[in-house]
Parts: sequence; structure tokens; C-alpha cells
Amino acid sequence: MPQTHIQFDIPAGLAIPLSQALETALEQDGFPVAVFETDEEKAIWTVSVYCDGEKRAYVRGVIDVVLAETGIGPGITEETLEDENWVEKTLQDLAPVRAGRFVVHGSHDRGTVRAHEHGILIDAAMAFGTGHHGTTAGCLFMLDRAMKRQRYANALDLGTGTGVLAIAIARAAHIPVLATDIDPVATRIAVENARLNGVSAGVSAVTASGFAHRAITARKPYDLIVANILAGPLQTMAHDFARHLASSGTAILSGLLPHQKARIVAAYRAQGLHLLSAHYQDGWMTLEFSRP
Repeated sequence: MPQTHIQFDIPAGLAIPLSQALETALEQDGFPVAVFETDEEKAIWTVSVYCDGEKRAYVRGVIDVVLAETGIGPGITEETLEDENWVEKTLQDLAPVRAGRFVVHGSHDRGTVRAHEHGILIDAAMAFGTGHHGTTAGCLFMLDRAMKRQRYANALDLGTGTGVLAIAIARAAHIPVLATDIDPVATRIAVENARLNGVSAGVSAVTASGFAHRAITARKPYDLIVANILAGPLQTMAHDFARHLASSGTAILSGLLPHQKARIVAAYRAQGLHLLSAHYQDGWMTLEFSRP
């Protein structure tokens, strides 16, 4: 099905609240909203939405309603993306990504991994997580730092996508990792990627919504949990994170924008977790929490 890309420019002061309003309005539809700075000197940001072509009119209506509340009328541009495997087409031109000791690369870039680095092979797939997105790279950076500081024994990757984070943990820490995703396609891809990276013995995967699966409960507590999802679910599941995290354990969370940091920190502090560090990359935040 063809996709539609809709975007418009907005003054910097309105960019975050407006994109947040669009996120809320389109959350149930699953259409991603991105916001990024395009002109620092003029303080102009761009808001971008991708949606199914047949939903174009609906999404335009939502945008018009949200913009009407601002009292401004920016020029809106649309682009139709033909029905094509855009993930595969895009990845053909993507360079390897380095985050700490980790290098995420395609099969055509195997030779770029140095002796002291942990190479992670991720080729084109219809699942999220190639290392190029700021959330995935941020998690890899945080994982590398955490595993240098502390030894772990039991890990959970919640919302695994391609399995890149689970593979990173298994490769660097040599410990068992349970990878979960709400999407069965992602779960299948994660298992295959673990096999291709030679860590299938250490990575198991289940399809689950949040923590609602017997396999997740059976293996708790986890001394390392990583979740690259969205701010809404992260906030909602704060209690479940605390319940599944071992004493002295580490939780690394991403998928949130800078303006969402405060409410996530408050939700996890209310469950007894402490914020250790925060990492900003490409417009996204990654947070590291510990449990005393």
C-alpha cells in the first residue's frame, strides 16, 4: 500500500507541544510523528508524519485541527511513496553505525568491524532497529557503558524489533537474553538475526504485550532490562519494570523525546528507581535507571 509523507515547518517554540498533540491524536493509528530542527538561525523546526495513503485525508484533518489552535497556517507538503520495501531500499545506502564498542552493519560492510569491536549484522527487515535511529544508537551507547561498569547475569529486551539490543547484550556480556515484541514478525526476525550473529543459544524470543507473558515472569528478576518503545507505554509500565528488575539492577529506556523525560523520570522514581544518567542523540532521549 502506498504511503503518504506529510510535513510542515513551524516556529521552534511551537514544535514540541504541537508534535506532542499530534502524537496523542494519532497514537491509536500507529502513525509516527517526527520533529527536528531545520534552521537554527531562524528558529524553524519541521514536523513530519508518515501514514497509509488511504488515511491521508484523515491525517490532514487532524493536522488542520491541531494547527488551527496555533493561529498560524504553515505550508504543508505531501509526498506519495509508492508501495515498495523502503526499509530494504534505504538500508542499501546506510553506513555502519558505531555506538561504544558496538558496530551495527549490513552484510556488505562486514569488513568494517575492528578487532576490539562487537559487530552486529542487521540486514534489511520489516522490523525496527538498525542502529541508525537515535533511540537504538542511544541504547547501544548506554549498554556499552553499563556493561563496562557492572557484570550482569539475566537480561530482558522489551520491544526487541530486529533483536539488535538483545544480540548486543548476548555478544558483549555472554549472558542469556529474553527478547520480546508485540509484533510476531519482529519476534521471528529477532530469532533469525540472533542465529546469523552466532548468539542463538543465548537469545530466546516470545511475542508478548508488555510484561504479559509466562516466559517473562518465569525468568524474573532481571538485573538488566532494556526497552526501546514509546514514552506512553514506558510510563504506564513503570510498576511492572520495578517488579521485574532485580535489586542493584539496571533499566535502560528509550523512545522518548526530550520534553517527555520529566514525566518518565517521575513515574520511575515513584516506583523506587533512581535515574543514573541521560543520553541525548539525534533528538531522542535514552535514560538509565537503577534499583537500590
